[in-house]
Amino acid sequence: MNEIFHSIQGESSYAGLPCIFVRLTACDLRCSWCDTAYAFHEGRKRDLEDVLKDVASYGCRLVEVTGGEPLLQPEVYPLMQRLLDEGHEVLLETGGHISLERVPTGVVRIMDVKCRGSGESGRMDWGNLARLGPRDEVKFVIADRADYDYAKDVIVRYDLPPRVASILFSPAHGQLPASDLAAWVLADRLAVRVQLQVHKYIWGPATRGV
Repeated sequence: MNEIFHSIQGESSYAGLPCIFVRLTACDLRCSWCDTAYAFHEGRKRDLEDVLKDVASYGCRLVEVTGGEPLLQPEVYPLMQRLLDEGHEVLLETGGHISLERVPTGVVRIMDVKCRGSGESGRMDWGNLARLGPRDEVKFVIADRADYDYAKDVIVRYDLPPRVASILFSPAHGQLPASDLAAWVLADRLAVRVQLQVHKYIWGPATRGV
């Protein structure tokens, strides 16, 4: 476990809502724009009951399981199920390169499709797009125009708009001006949500535990 904290959800269609973040240690990707490299190695082992007690102390229904890449840890599956059983609305933030087949029913999957600018687009498990349901969301972090065009192509090839709740286009923080991304989306009349990382504007891009 890397950290557990109570904050404002900064991304997805849940942005702005109070949320408990359960961040697991380890990731086998090295995306060029990664903002949580500290989660690659930092953390300690914690008992499941101890984690659940910590989560319960915040009195917040919405919980996001994130990383790192949370699906690298086998114990993430019983953790998500227990959170559901205890009445939480559970979000999973995942990089898209590990199968979603074992994710418990009821968890909202927010899956990051890696564009070429990330340096990790070749690692995608494209079968995951077929595993998504009508409550799930797909995120593209976009660093430049080439990433934008790549994301548009993925949307068309996999017929995404009717099958997921939201398609998120997020400008890579500090690399692509949000105004450029918004202009492209409007010009192409895309049915996507342009999202900014709200927590970075509230507390600053380098602040941890928010």
